Amino acid sequence: MSPVGAIKVVGISGSLRKGSYNSALLRAAAELLPDGMTLDVVDLAELPFYNNDVEQQGLPPGVQRFRERIAGADALLLAAPEYNFSISGVLKNALEWASRPPDPPMSGKPCALMGASVSPLGTARGQFHLRHVCVSLNAIALNTPHVDVTEARKKFDDAGRLIDQPSLDSIRQLLAELRTFTLRLRGETSAPVE
Repeated sequence: MSPVGAIKVVGISGSLRKGSYNSALLRAAAELLPDGMTLDVVDLAELPFYNNDVEQQGLPPGVQRFRERIAGADALLLAAPEYNFSISGVLKNALEWASRPPDPPMSGKPCALMGASVSPLGTARGQFHLRHVCVSLNAIALNTPHVDVTEARKKFDDAGRLIDQPSLDSIRQLLAELRTFTLRLRGETSAPVE
């Protein structure tokens, strides 16, 4: 666990695409962190498809590193695209690896969800499914604020920076709530960073 008042967040993008809007959301979040909060973004590209036969022979090194980074975090920030009204296969695969015993690393962790989509409908349905998956992992998802960046092409510049002020404000609020929630779960109310 981090020092009093400090919070280490692991960020996970559910997209492998180089120009991913969801990965860009995590980059924006890194610039909006409250004092005492850090963000470590993991890359899911090195995770193989979950296979129990592989697991029985020992966790692959990439999976072990992924699980260790989650275990070392105080909280999680999941940026999830919506694919076919649900979460992406790459994110679901990562969560499968994170769910495996012994000591599933997401269990009891507070987590915040957000998503971006080129669709005017956004990622609300995908985030809804992700909340169900979080329940099965015993991860504690924040209920509000809801961060769903719709029509993403209009809200990011050509360099992939989020330029939409209401979206930036929503992410800032989400991170502040994640900080408060994480401290509350640790029994700290408004503890300063040491």
